[in-house]
Amino acid sequence: MNQKLSEIKSKIDQLAKIIGASQDTLPTYGYSEQTARPHIEADSISYHFVIAERGQEFERHSSFDMNEILYDVFQVVTFELACKYELDHRINGQDSRRIMFEYQEELLSKLSLSWGERRIQEHAQILEKHPFNDIFNPVSAYAQELRDEGFPPEVRWKMAREKFHLPKDD
Repeated sequence: MNQKLSEIKSKIDQLAKIIGASQDTLPTYGYSEQTARPHIEADSISYHFVIAERGQEFERHSSFDMNEILYDVFQVVTFELACKYELDHRINGQDSRRIMFEYQEELLSKLSLSWGERRIQEHAQILEKHPFNDIFNPVSAYAQELRDEGFPPEVRWKMAREKFHLPKDD
């Protein structure tokens, strides 16, 4: 691993500890697993944040500024952590992005106040085009209650279909 990759890996590992991010949420360095897991490349003058899968490159952001690539990395890492957090703290009838966005902004702010502010602005742009949509769904709410009581998925949906007189899946 070249010196620039070693430097950025060290910084990423240090920041990951602050938010409790595991190694499997972090990028690889110098190579791609080809699974859409981000990886970092570095040459003599710049860093590259790359997402590739099955031989196709989907995203590449290059910068001379390590901080820019670190933001790219932790924007992805904190999104993954926020998705998991939302799943554990879901509120029926509430747009899941309310919890996800807030938690991601909180995590990024722990790493850098400017990163948190930047993500708040990016979320605001998303919400301009796609506002929150809070809709209460009694079937989903009932299925969630059953999940919390420990019923397996196939039993939950059978019970929900029966309670709300829904057609059976064929």
